[in-house]
Parts: sequence; structure tokens; C-alpha cells
Amino acid sequence: MAAKNMQMTCDGKVLQITIDLTKEIGPSASGKTTLLASSGGNIEVPNAEGVKVGLNVYKK
Repeated sequence: MAAKNMQMTCDGKVLQITIDLTKEIGPSASGKTTLLASSGGNIEVPNAEGVKVGLNVYKK
């Protein structure tokens, strides 16, 4: 699964993650929450060799 509704930039030693909190990407697997953004598993951080992010942003 590819990252949805999130963008990452890494400039030097600072990682910035941008998420549009007004956008919904669908219900969670359990149906109890609504996903706003997901990395779709652990993904590499750009310009940061060996660093990974796993992210889920949701609301009830």
C-alpha cells in the first residue's frame, strides 16, 4: 500500500510531514475510526538513509 494523504521532506536533520486534516481516506479496518492519512506501512524517509516512518492518522 502506498502512502496516502501525506508528504515527507527531510532537510538536513529535520523531518517534516505534511497531512491535509480535511481529507478522509476511508474507514479503518475495524470501522471504528476514519483514516485521514497513512504511510501504508514502514517507508523510507527521503534524504535520510536507513530511516523509516510508519504512520497512521485517524479520527473517531
